[in-house]
Amino acid sequence: MSGGIGYGDGLVLGIIEGVTEFLPVSSTGHLTIAEGLLNLKTDDPQVTAFTAVIQMGAILAAVLFFRRDILRIVTAFVRGVGSAEARQEFDWRLALCVIIGSVPIAVAGLALRHVIEGPLRNLWVVAAGLILWSAVLVYAERGARQQRHEQDLTYRDAVFIGIAQCFALVPGVSRSGATISAGLVRGIDRVTATRLSFLLGIPALLAAGLLELKKAVSTHGSLGPTVLATVVSFVVAYVSIAWLLRFVSHHSIARFVPYRVAVGLVVVVLLVTSVLDATG
Repeated sequence: MSGGIGYGDGLVLGIIEGVTEFLPVSSTGHLTIAEGLLNLKTDDPQVTAFTAVIQMGAILAAVLFFRRDILRIVTAFVRGVGSAEARQEFDWRLALCVIIGSVPIAVAGLALRHVIEGPLRNLWVVAAGLILWSAVLVYAERGARQQRHEQDLTYRDAVFIGIAQCFALVPGVSRSGATISAGLVRGIDRVTATRLSFLLGIPALLAAGLLELKKAVSTHGSLGPTVLATVVSFVVAYVSIAWLLRFVSHHSIARFVPYRVAVGLVVVVLLVTSVLDATG
């Protein structure tokens, strides 16, 4: 890593995080590519921690955007703990779906933490993830029936989508791309799958950011750039969420496939020509 993470790096990476976190293009993949271009060592513990922490800005934007839904779901869960009647309501079931769907990535993330922070932080992995997972997006959209809506969500859906979210631990795959695709495969409509993707991302990414927070600011001078990047990602992500919800109501997520493949191929060319190093 050359000179650590500076304010300019923080600004650039914060914008990239905010734009890409909720799009099916892989925010971690884009951050890894940008970090390589900025001459940062992508598998350095401080850089991986920085990446995890600034995602909290985007997640806090999701919390603000969906604050009414979150309050409704949390209230329903609390009521349901002590009331059999409340457990018959849809919001109780939705709360359990979010909890159940968050378990797989929590287990996988902790069990594979050293692999995620080390070998997987590699631009060859990012390029492969961007290109290969694009086929899943196409498959999910082509077979999408979209006959089931929010009120039709089941615990089985939550398990299936939660397991799919684990694939997003591989940079380049995309958490939203994995979860939305899984929802479509289950016959859920695209908007509902996208909203559920946001809700599942909140506990997963907040937990990852909090785990890495101390490491991200442990190096002298890194606190300022980390705060800047987090704030920038919050602002940009809020706009991105609103745009994506409008987009998916009328368009297929497969629209992002040409972009994903193009970025993946560009990364391969840059690696082959030694313009980029796989780990910075």
